[in-house]
Amino acid sequence: MSMGQTITEKIIAAHAGLDEVRPGQLVSVRVDLVLANDVTAPLAIESFRSMGAEKVFDPERVVMTPDHFTPARDIKAAEQCAAVRRFAKEQGITNYFEVGEVGIEHVLLPEKGLVVPGDLVVGADSHTCTYGALGAFSTGMGSTDIAAAMALGETWLRVPPTMRLIFNGSLPRWVGGKDLILMTIGQIGVDGALYSAMQFEGEAVEELSLDGRFTMANMAIEAGAKNGIFYADAKALAYLEGRTSREPLIYRSDDDAEYSRILEFDVSGIEPQVALPHLPSNVRPVSQVGTVELDQVVIGSCTNGREEDLRTAADLLRGRRVKPGLRCLIFPGTPELMKLCLRKGWMEVFLEAGAVVSPPTCGPCLGGHMGILAAGERALATTNRNFVGRMGHPKSEVYLAGPAVAAASAVAGRIIHPEEIDSWS
Repeated sequence: MSMGQTITEKIIAAHAGLDEVRPGQLVSVRVDLVLANDVTAPLAIESFRSMGAEKVFDPERVVMTPDHFTPARDIKAAEQCAAVRRFAKEQGITNYFEVGEVGIEHVLLPEKGLVVPGDLVVGADSHTCTYGALGAFSTGMGSTDIAAAMALGETWLRVPPTMRLIFNGSLPRWVGGKDLILMTIGQIGVDGALYSAMQFEGEAVEELSLDGRFTMANMAIEAGAKNGIFYADAKALAYLEGRTSREPLIYRSDDDAEYSRILEFDVSGIEPQVALPHLPSNVRPVSQVGTVELDQVVIGSCTNGREEDLRTAADLLRGRRVKPGLRCLIFPGTPELMKLCLRKGWMEVFLEAGAVVSPPTCGPCLGGHMGILAAGERALATTNRNFVGRMGHPKSEVYLAGPAVAAASAVAGRIIHPEEIDSWS
């Protein structure tokens, strides 16, 4: 008698043409979407040529997003973008997004309706795991594997075991997806989910918006996971409405599915969380961080550059000023989100507060541009990594938090709990 399967196992089995798969099994799977950016696509294009490939398997299923060093920060970045542009044109790639249309890839693709539940997506970027929020299996791969996937429309992988993470209780004010995932990584460590699927569930997760779920799935890689995944519920389907004409395939884990580990968290009383340098697992509740003066605050990125994040930042910055001497940089994830900021009046709120708003780009997150740190500087960011030198100088420091802590801390000039500024006049 066959055992039950998890969501991840069901999606992989369906794409491998098998009735079932088991953790550890090596399978060849067809892919629904292949993604690369201006940093990783040039390498993939080179490999694509060297393997003798001439045509991508489907010009509608290969997505190219020059979003890391764009608008081009220097000659090298411009050359990389030019190489991607030429390839996209030559191959007739329909989902090529250029400056003005491009957003941060992992915010842009769901917004454009390019991923639906049940999909299998591979991308040449480690945070491709973001799309698990929509009940898809999505994972990052190296540029050579991506080249093969672009040519063949398939790839191979080892079926990951699934960890079941259950979040019970109701979320306190100012606590969101970023806090749940930071708390989780703080408890299990940066390799606590090594090559596993992280399956997120429980009443607190059901309460989360899609934006909060994208944040959690995005950071699954920071625990070493192969993918993060959620059951695609009514909220996920509502998010997709009007964005796509493709039929979702919704999978649910069987009651008798096997898990490598089951962890339960009660989140009713948790505070906003902060990751201290230099690991995403070096996590403490905000009240236990101590006095940390800041030089820079970054709000945005593929982790927290969505509508809910921008609204939270605007709510806290409205009528307040960024602390003199502190740089507050805000990165909406896509041009559509820039327009939303204008329509809602958030853009004015940000500028009145003394923040600066950037075009959608990965920018400072990877130490790219638009906010590099000098030696000795400290930043609080809503990004996903705080390794040594991640945002600039090896002697700088990066702290990670959600948009509420980030916006409040930009006003205070030091890391604080958002409720603290509520008590200020």
